Amino acid sequence: MEFRPQPRQFAAAPAEHRQPVLRSVRTLASDSLFHGATEIGIEHRGSLYRLKITRQGKLILNK
Repeated sequence: MEFRPQPRQFAAAPAEHRQPVLRSVRTLASDSLFHGATEIGIEHRGSLYRLKITRQGKLILNK
């Protein structure tokens, strides 16, 4: 007989034990960054990154 490990199943924590999600992340609307353009440059620690809006409306970040 061959032993095959089964994936572990973990139960979700009861609601009373869950930690609240803290919203400490600064959030910006993409419109406030792009101003109608589909691509912007972001300089970070001496490198230039390009943030693009795709035809499907998703964001892609390239170095």
